[in-house]
Amino acid sequence: QVQLVESGGGLVQAGGSLRLSCAASGKIFSGNAMGWYRQAPGKQRDLVAAITSGGSTDYADSVKGRFTISRDNAKNTVYLQMNSLKAEDTAVYYCNKRIYPFPWGQGTQVTVSS
Repeated sequence: QVQLVESGGGLVQAGGSLRLSCAASGKIFSGNAMGWYRQAPGKQRDLVAAITSGGSTDYADSVKGRFTISRDNAKNTVYLQMNSLKAEDTAVYYCNKRIYPFPWGQGTQVTVSS
Protein backbone atom coordinates (compact mmCIF):
# COMPACT_ATOMS: atom_id res chain seq x y z
CA GLN A 1 0.00 0.00 0.00
CA VAL A 2 1.46 3.31 -1.07
CA GLN A 3 1.55 5.95 1.64
CA LEU A 4 1.80 9.67 1.03
CA VAL A 5 3.24 11.76 3.83
CA GLU A 6 2.90 15.51 3.73
CA SER A 7 4.96 17.76 5.99
CA GLY A 8 6.16 21.32 6.44
CA GLY A 9 2.95 23.04 7.47
CA GLY A 10 2.61 25.33 10.44
CA LEU A 11 1.48 28.68 11.71
CA VAL A 12 2.81 31.71 9.86
CA GLN A 13 1.95 35.38 9.67
CA ALA A 14 0.45 36.85 6.54
CA GLY A 15 3.20 37.63 4.06
CA GLY A 16 5.34 34.77 5.30
CA SER A 17 6.54 31.62 3.56
CA LEU A 18 6.40 27.87 4.02
CA ARG A 19 7.78 24.95 2.07
CA LEU A 20 5.71 21.78 2.00
CA SER A 21 7.09 18.36 1.18
CA CYS A 22 5.33 15.19 0.08
CA ALA A 23 7.12 11.88 0.27
CA ALA A 24 5.87 8.50 -0.88
CA SER A 25 6.64 5.11 0.56
CA GLY A 26 7.39 3.70 -2.86
CA LYS A 27 8.93 4.88 -6.09
CA ILE A 28 5.75 6.18 -7.59
CA PHE A 29 6.34 9.76 -8.59
CA SER A 30 8.41 9.43 -11.74
CA GLY A 31 6.17 9.16 -14.78
CA ASN A 32 3.14 10.50 -12.91
CA ALA A 33 1.69 13.96 -12.88
CA MET A 34 1.37 15.13 -9.29
CA GLY A 35 -0.67 17.80 -7.60
CA TRP A 36 -0.96 19.73 -4.39
CA TYR A 37 -4.50 20.15 -3.11
CA ARG A 38 -5.98 22.01 -0.16
CA GLN A 39 -9.14 21.78 1.85
CA ALA A 40 -10.38 24.55 4.11
CA PRO A 41 -12.96 23.83 6.83
CA GLY A 42 -16.40 23.28 5.34
CA LYS A 43 -15.10 23.41 1.77
CA GLN A 44 -14.23 20.87 -0.88
CA ARG A 45 -10.70 19.81 -1.66
CA ASP A 46 -9.30 21.88 -4.52
CA LEU A 47 -6.24 21.56 -6.71
CA VAL A 48 -3.81 24.45 -6.24
CA ALA A 49 -0.75 23.33 -8.20
CA ALA A 50 0.18 20.54 -10.58
CA ILE A 51 3.35 19.27 -12.20
CA THR A 52 3.72 16.80 -15.05
CA SER A 53 6.32 14.06 -15.24
CA GLY A 54 8.28 16.36 -17.54
CA GLY A 55 8.20 19.27 -15.12
CA SER A 56 5.51 21.48 -16.68
CA THR A 57 3.51 23.30 -14.04
CA ASP A 58 0.08 24.82 -13.65
CA TYR A 59 -1.52 26.78 -10.84
CA ALA A 60 -4.89 27.89 -9.59
CA ASP A 61 -5.43 31.58 -10.21
CA SER A 62 -5.58 32.22 -6.48
CA VAL A 63 -1.96 31.12 -5.95
CA LYS A 64 -0.36 32.00 -9.27
CA GLY A 65 2.80 34.01 -8.76
CA ARG A 66 3.02 33.08 -5.08
CA PHE A 67 3.30 29.25 -5.03
CA THR A 68 5.84 27.07 -6.83
CA ILE A 69 5.53 23.32 -7.26
CA SER A 70 8.60 21.20 -7.93
CA ARG A 71 9.62 17.58 -7.82
CA ASP A 72 12.69 15.48 -7.17
CA ASN A 73 12.08 12.07 -8.66
CA ALA A 74 15.34 10.71 -7.27
CA LYS A 75 14.09 11.51 -3.78
CA ASN A 76 10.51 10.52 -4.58
CA THR A 77 9.37 13.88 -3.23
CA VAL A 78 7.18 16.73 -4.41
CA TYR A 79 7.47 20.23 -2.95
CA LEU A 80 5.29 23.30 -2.69
CA GLN A 81 7.01 26.59 -1.98
CA MET A 82 4.46 29.08 -0.70
CA ASN A 83 5.33 32.76 -0.51
CA SER A 84 3.34 35.88 0.32
CA LEU A 85 0.88 33.78 2.25
CA LYS A 86 -2.61 35.12 2.91
CA ALA A 87 -5.21 34.25 5.52
CA GLU A 88 -7.29 32.61 2.79
CA ASP A 89 -4.49 30.10 2.19
CA THR A 90 -5.32 28.52 5.54
CA ALA A 91 -6.21 24.88 4.91
CA VAL A 92 -5.00 21.32 5.14
CA TYR A 93 -2.69 20.63 2.22
CA TYR A 94 -2.43 17.26 0.49
CA CYS A 95 -0.50 15.83 -2.40
CA ASN A 96 -1.49 13.03 -4.75
CA LYS A 97 -1.35 11.79 -8.30
CA ARG A 98 -3.43 13.81 -10.71
CA ILE A 99 -4.95 10.72 -12.31
CA TYR A 100 -6.13 7.66 -10.38
CA PRO A 101 -5.06 9.12 -7.03
CA PHE A 102 -3.78 6.96 -4.24
CA PRO A 103 -5.52 6.87 -0.85
CA TRP A 104 -5.17 10.33 0.62
CA GLY A 105 -2.59 11.00 3.31
CA GLN A 106 -3.28 12.97 6.47
CA GLY A 107 -2.15 16.23 4.96
CA THR A 108 -0.34 19.06 6.65
CA GLN A 109 -2.08 22.01 8.29
CA VAL A 110 -1.20 25.50 7.12
CA THR A 111 -2.54 28.36 9.20
CA VAL A 112 -1.93 31.95 8.16
CA SER A 113 -2.67 34.63 10.72
CA SER A 114 -3.68 38.06 9.51
